[in-house]
Amino acid sequence: MNPHLPPVAPSVTAELVAALTPRLRKRLDAGVAKVAGRPTVREGDVVRIALDDDTDLELHAPGGAVTSAEAVRCGCLLAPDCLHRAAAASAAPVADPADTPATGAPRPRPDPPQPAPGPEQPPTAPARPEDRTPAAAARSVTAAPTESETATAEQLTAAAALRDAAAAVLEAGAEGAGAVLQAELLRAAHTARLAGLPRAAGRAVAAVTALRAARSADPAHRLTDLAAALREVLGVAHRLPGAAGAELAGLRGTVRQPYAPDGSLRLYGLFSEPVLTATGYAGAVTWTADAEGRLYTVSDVAPGGADRATGAAGRSVRIGDTALTHRELSRAGLAVSGATVSPTGRLGAGAGVRAVRASGAAWHAEPLDGLWAVPVSEQVARALTTEQDLLFLDITLAGTVREAAGDCLVADCGGLTLRLAAAHDDPALPHRDNLRLLASARGARLRVVARLTPAPLPRALLLATSHPTDPGARVDLGLDRLLRADLPTAQTPPVPAAPAPDEAPVHLLRRRVHQAASGGRRVLALPGNRDADAARLRRHGLATAGDLLDELHAAAADRSRDPFGRLLPADTARFGRAWLAAAVYTEELDRALCAAAWDAHLAPSSPSPR
Repeated sequence: MNPHLPPVAPSVTAELVAALTPRLRKRLDAGVAKVAGRPTVREGDVVRIALDDDTDLELHAPGGAVTSAEAVRCGCLLAPDCLHRAAAASAAPVADPADTPATGAPRPRPDPPQPAPGPEQPPTAPARPEDRTPAAAARSVTAAPTESETATAEQLTAAAALRDAAAAVLEAGAEGAGAVLQAELLRAAHTARLAGLPRAAGRAVAAVTALRAARSADPAHRLTDLAAALREVLGVAHRLPGAAGAELAGLRGTVRQPYAPDGSLRLYGLFSEPVLTATGYAGAVTWTADAEGRLYTVSDVAPGGADRATGAAGRSVRIGDTALTHRELSRAGLAVSGATVSPTGRLGAGAGVRAVRASGAAWHAEPLDGLWAVPVSEQVARALTTEQDLLFLDITLAGTVREAAGDCLVADCGGLTLRLAAAHDDPALPHRDNLRLLASARGARLRVVARLTPAPLPRALLLATSHPTDPGARVDLGLDRLLRADLPTAQTPPVPAAPAPDEAPVHLLRRRVHQAASGGRRVLALPGNRDADAARLRRHGLATAGDLLDELHAAAADRSRDPFGRLLPADTARFGRAWLAAAVYTEELDRALCAAAWDAHLAPSSPSPR
């Protein structure tokens, strides 16, 4: 994947690949590698690729994305039936389906409008504080689905196409899922979007992006991201035929989150974090809180790379007429009138929104101190059952521990041994360097903000911390760089960390799930020590995990023969179902073990996260 190329709509890539002859399709992956390595020149909305000394290929991206096949033009003698156009589209980032219409120019991203008050919606904020939550605002603008509502015929057809395309990718794995299989998944994503399934369409696009990152050896590639995207695509396709009412609405998803009026808000800055995704988006998000402890975010995320992620904190926030930058807002406050808020707490920037700078608050002062007063077990239970996954913790650094992904901090958190890892590994961001410095401050007592990572042991990603020598100051670990002089000179004795309990061997099943996503069905079909892994799972009381592992291997190795002894095509449907069952079980088991590790109590009817 070439990040210097403009994003291309999924339908465009699918159309160009489908137009290739069978002979050219076999050469497409080699063409993608060639085009991705050629120099590019941007002139306004046109990106030009020099195929050779005399031939150029142009991608016209008015509005930032290529939205039609005619916008990809090649100067070779075989154009428009050449390989180059499809190769360029397959080498470019995938445009967000929500940002590009089915045909025509890309849809602009206007600020969320200020809804006009209706007869049942007063123009002022509700009097009760609980009525001003983002969830209450979402309910005021979102109609509740009826229990008798079911999926339409178009949606069922689109779900079947997604299931088949994702199963074909899973059959081949990241190593074998070339541009042709990616285009089939993009075609299914486009069909799903037209049928009113934006959630599945978005996750299918995320799967293609992860596939391209894996095949191009992108350092930002994470196998867990690919497995999660494929799991959700297959999960939606599997559940949609039998869903109704609220479950159906959740499976469909929404193209854009609704913004609803939330009256006047008095917000206090918490911290800022950089955003740098594998899909080609970058920027910053600043977290704020009101006096009741509800969290709100102000974001500035757009197509870009590491430079945009590191520079976005210095840009002004796009709310009202305030001149505050994201870095300043994380330490100051904001008074907002006419606020609009999404269900996840994101602040809108409509024409009717007014905002001015206000005084901030220290983490140890009211009202922010109340965020850390909530028991840790309650915070973890909330993070596992809602979209809000931040943890506010008081810790004492106890040392480091080496893991496969690198060293992480070990800290004592109210008697729990907590592992804190870097939130991002990109070398352009200071996360990893800051963690290395904090590792030498053993015994330091810090107040931190972290993002929960579901795991059998207490684990989180470290986002922000109080200053090691000045408790009144704070450090955004993705934007600020700690220095050796910031560490305390006199080291206090470290608090010994409690020994980690024996972990349930969930990794035996998770490893097979990830191996299938990476190497495909054939990797699990190879003979190996399968029985020993299943027996070990059963010895630890994970009988269901052992059964799922046996079925996954059996589905991978199941190959029938015709009367002449020739191998028949593999049953991709059976393998897809077996893999989906193992992936969902692993996710839910991680969630249950995480709750147990933090001593968090989840209600039996608690929904799965996200």
